[in-house]
Parts: sequence; C-alpha cells; structure tokens
Amino acid sequence: MIAARNLVKYYGEFPALDGVSFDLDDGEIFGVIGHNGAGKTTLLKIMAGLISPTAGSLVINGIDVVKRPLDLKRNLGYLPEESRLYETMSVEAYLAFFGEIYGLPADVIRKRSMELLDELMLDPDGKKIGELSKGMKRKVAIARSLIHDPDLLIYDEPTSGLDPMTSRSVLDYIKGLRNQGKTVVFSAHNLFQVEEACDLVLILRRGKVVAKGSMHELREAFGSITYQIFFRIPDPATFSTPVSYIASNGRYMAEAHSIEDLNRMTATLAAAGATIERIESHYPTLEEMLLKIGQ
Repeated sequence: MIAARNLVKYYGEFPALDGVSFDLDDGEIFGVIGHNGAGKTTLLKIMAGLISPTAGSLVINGIDVVKRPLDLKRNLGYLPEESRLYETMSVEAYLAFFGEIYGLPADVIRKRSMELLDELMLDPDGKKIGELSKGMKRKVAIARSLIHDPDLLIYDEPTSGLDPMTSRSVLDYIKGLRNQGKTVVFSAHNLFQVEEACDLVLILRRGKVVAKGSMHELREAFGSITYQIFFRIPDPATFSTPVSYIASNGRYMAEAHSIEDLNRMTATLAAAGATIERIESHYPTLEEMLLKIGQ
C-alpha cells in the first residue's frame, strides 16, 4: 500500500512537484504520465528513496520513506531511464554482484539469475555486458532490479529506445509481474503502453496532479464514448443529407456522441441512400487527454 500526501519538491525556487497526493493498492500497475518537465522522474526518485521531498509524506508498506529511505530499499527494485551497467562484467557476474549486495546466498543467486534470464528470454552466452545490444542491456537492468525478489518496482521509461519487438517483450513481462503480486510504478512516453498495462494512471502538469484514476474513470472525466459511422455513397455529387460527415481517401465517416444520435444518424444516412459498412466505438486516448491539458 502506497500513500502519498501533498508531496512538494523544490529545486532552488522551481517547484518540480506541487502538492501531489495519491493512494495505490498492492499488486497494481500505476502509470505516471505528463509532458516533459511535468515532474514524473522527480516523483519516481522520491518514491525510490533517492531524493527527499521538500514537504509532504510518503508511506510505502508501513515505511515512512522520508524518514527511513534505507528500509525501503530492501524490498524495492528501481530502474532509471538510463541504465548504468558495469559493461566489463559478464551478465552472470553482474547479477551475482548485486545479489551479494542484497545478502543473498550463492545458491539463491544462481537460481534467481537462471529464472530471470529465462523469463526475460535473455541468453547472454557468456558475453560481457558491453557486447550486448541495447535491448539486451535493458533486460539485464530489469533482471538486476528483480534479483532480490522485491514486491515494489519503480521503472522510469522501461522501454525507452527499444525496437518494437523488444519493447513488446518488456511490456508483457512487466504486465506479468502484476500476476506475481508485485506492485509496479512506471512512467512512459508511449501512452499506448500505459493504457494497455496500467490499473491506475496519474497525469501531472507542471508538478501538479490534473487527473488520476483508472482508464475508465479518466475517459469519463475527459469525454464520453463517441461512435464513428463508416459508410459508402453511390454518387458523392448528388448525395444530400442533414448529417455532417467527412471524406478521406474515398471513405466517408460521420460521428455520433450518443446512442440516440447514432440511431438517428444511421437511419438518416440509410434513407438518403448510403450503405453503412461498420460502426466503431471510440474513447478518448491518453494522448488526446494530454493535448486537452496542454503544456
């Protein structure tokens, strides 16, 4: 359980965070999004115990992170946006090194390392980390964050710079961590990933919370469902109807904002000689929400 109350962080006179509050239950994936400079990384660093807030409180699983940040780290896995790896070490030696830092026995380290490399579909084949691709290095960093089997994971842009296939692999793995009962907090510029993976989303703007909730709650807050009606017409030059529509690449589309509008518009289009091809439901996306919020 995470409880943040009125978190404030100043860098000099600049307020990177300004009164951020939220609650998060165990075993959920929590997305933090916003434009550049919104305060995402600052919030994640505070949650990881790396920096202290100027004011406010943060309690994670009964630990006061402001007063006892070291106690948190025993059960925390952190992944920064840019992974600094020891590139002259082999993957196995690297994971063993961090396992020893967490006080794990050698047999546990070997078992955990083998499990993680298998789950992440990572076969280093004895290579040094510096010889690996960027995607493989990112997976090594994820394995490092999990070597001590923490319950809380904080990932800053976990798929940043990865090719689509590796990005999909990493996202699927993160979603699977929820099934293991782990709590994951992550930021991402890829908003489709946030929509797909997260149980809850926090939207920041200039250090302030402008919205938070499930995707269903955010869609309701930013605009209800619309219906897009795609249709064909026999002769565009003679087609006349009171329904507004747009044409694009030989296709025609009208948009309804309620079931009542949908029924009325489809009946009107059909009476005017149009052939309805399909109807699609459309919810506001996170990208559309951020555009509404503005910089």
